[in-house]
Amino acid sequence: MRVRRSETCPKESRNPVQECTSNSRSGRDADTVNRELSIARKAIGWWQRQGWIEGDPTIGIERRPAPPDRTKALAENQIAALWRLDVTLRETTQWKMLYESAARADEVLCLNVEDLYPQDKRGRITAKGGATEWIHWQSGTSQLLPRLIARRNRGPLFLTDRKAPAGTPTLDACPETGRARLSYRRAEEIFEENTRLLANPLASPDDIEDLDGWTLHRLRHSALTHDAEDGTSTPMLLARSRHASVRPLERYARPGVDSVARHVAERDPAARRRT
Repeated sequence: MRVRRSETCPKESRNPVQECTSNSRSGRDADTVNRELSIARKAIGWWQRQGWIEGDPTIGIERRPAPPDRTKALAENQIAALWRLDVTLRETTQWKMLYESAARADEVLCLNVEDLYPQDKRGRITAKGGATEWIHWQSGTSQLLPRLIARRNRGPLFLTDRKAPAGTPTLDACPETGRARLSYRRAEEIFEENTRLLANPLASPDDIEDLDGWTLHRLRHSALTHDAEDGTSTPMLLARSRHASVRPLERYARPGVDSVARHVAERDPAARRRT
């Protein structure tokens, strides 16, 4: 049975070496194992520099080969089904903004009300490396934002349902409501829980606890893939994705399942004869 975590991100006591070795023996996917191995080795390097340890307990643990995932872009009917889910205004606004802006989830969750320029349908975010950049959204997000913000004029845009616990940094608490900023972990958990049946359309609702849903990153991936399918130019895709080079775009510019299906259908000899 899955345990519902709190909406904020309390510090956890983690042993990255134990977690990494446990993952390597388990059935965890390659990306997860490799990420945990990287975390463990960074921690070990720091411990060694402090003189706390001498050896490296991860020696002998190798990174797993990670075959590329060609299915990250959601189909158009899956995106449409996502908007029909019965979820809170906060989730609807957040997901719409992620898809329409093609922004990274952590960037959107770090937005403050004062970072928004609703009349221009844009927001000021802090990107990787600390650079200040802009994200742009469409009418779907614009229609939802006023209701989400209500009469607030400062503080985190996306809030938890509870009061911020003692010790919460000032920047992560709303000065008007006292609630905390919604954490990436909780936002990801909510999205995953609500998309389990969409991700597994043939599964029974009775099995929902054993299913896996989608990740928030798939909204960004889907937005950029759909842009590429619609003929968006490479310079515009670079501007939308805010990548520094064209190479990372290769994973997004690959046509999705709907685009390939249309291509095949349009070249079906039987369909041509009918028309």
